[in-house]
Amino acid sequence: MAVSADEHRIACHLDRLLAARGMTLAHLAALVGVTVANLSVLKNGRAKAVRFSTLTAICDVLECTPGDLLTVLPKDGAGNGTSADPE
Repeated sequence: MAVSADEHRIACHLDRLLAARGMTLAHLAALVGVTVANLSVLKNGRAKAVRFSTLTAICDVLECTPGDLLTVLPKDGAGNGTSADPE
């Protein structure tokens, strides 16, 4: 059964990665070549999709892996796909 976009369990940790690097969303957007609005949608867990080229660029700039940036929350409803830490 397909999961609707409102029910996804993907958490984005972009805010944590930016804070650890002392980088702003605007600076990351400029380095990656996407708009601040698009990164904000990803950061706030509202993205319906992300291009592999964008994911690659984000990981290159932040020197991280996709697993550092995105995680899957447990099925028990412990999260809503926002940038909150599942731990």
